[in-house]
Amino acid sequence: MMVLSLVPRQGVSRVREIVTPLVAFVVALVIAALVLLAMGKSLKTAADVYVVEPLTTAWSLQEVILKATPLTLIAIGLIFAVRANRWNIGAEGQYVVGGMFGGWVAIAAHGMEGVWILPAMLIAGMAGGLVYGLIPAALRNRFGISEILSSLMLVYVAELALDYLVRGPWRDRTAFNFPKSVNFDAAATLGPLWEGGKLHGGVLLALLAVLGAVVLLGRSRFGFAVSATGEAPRAANFAGFNDHRLTLAVFAISGALAGLAGIIEVSANMGQLQPSISQGYGFTAIIVAFLGRLNPVGALVSALVLAILLIGSETAQIMLKLPFDMTRAFMGLLLLCILAGEALTRYKVRWNA
Repeated sequence: MMVLSLVPRQGVSRVREIVTPLVAFVVALVIAALVLLAMGKSLKTAADVYVVEPLTTAWSLQEVILKATPLTLIAIGLIFAVRANRWNIGAEGQYVVGGMFGGWVAIAAHGMEGVWILPAMLIAGMAGGLVYGLIPAALRNRFGISEILSSLMLVYVAELALDYLVRGPWRDRTAFNFPKSVNFDAAATLGPLWEGGKLHGGVLLALLAVLGAVVLLGRSRFGFAVSATGEAPRAANFAGFNDHRLTLAVFAISGALAGLAGIIEVSANMGQLQPSISQGYGFTAIIVAFLGRLNPVGALVSALVLAILLIGSETAQIMLKLPFDMTRAFMGLLLLCILAGEALTRYKVRWNA
């Protein structure tokens, strides 16, 4: 009987590492194109809707950058965790908690004036995401509980908590029973960078996060500890790197950046708390991190690519009469292709008799 096995490769070339996510992306596109053809859709129209239109107007280009901003922030945090071989699947929950904590500051300061309100919201959002991110890390350290399961389950806790708050204690009493908070004051709103534009300061914070991650991961002792722990945990332990402290650190960074993304979205684009404040950014950012080869600059590029598809999917619902779930299905397919490509990059397929 023939048995399929995976044999580790002796060495992986830099070219193969760079090409693998590109090939995975192309394979996912080909499969998606075949599905569209089977549904009787025009590939030319699909290409125009998903790729050309989002890149041809100033408005759509700004929308692409705005979509890429939370994806970049969350993906940067996930890169720290995954490089240390820690799996934070619950960034979506940390995003929601960050929006709640920062939103609470805006609600508490409603009617007040002061330049301190917006910075306090951003700090509270980061603090909320950080604390929520530390929960699965602490459970792993203390009880050996899988951070994959605990972080994922905590997503639903965060979403239900937000739903309760905006329908109960934080509901705007003048909103005719609609489940939403009061509208944030101007002092609690992250406004555009220029008059008439849509880009806000969150875009600059995302770029700073990319730059900071490049320096921290590539030119610091902490970055070396992260990589060493992920690639050779026993050697890292002998080198004096504390496994428990590193777990807390990478989850803290990951949670803080997800929380920052949450409050930026709430403050800049919504101006209030609602039962749902995310479009699945926390889960999509996992794809962004892997498509970017766990590199901060690569994550920025892949965030822009996926943002283009997300903007295109909104138009596709009208032009092609496609459900938005088609885009979610494509994202899942893309992740599968990336993971398969990663496996084939690290291992050779061998049939044994």
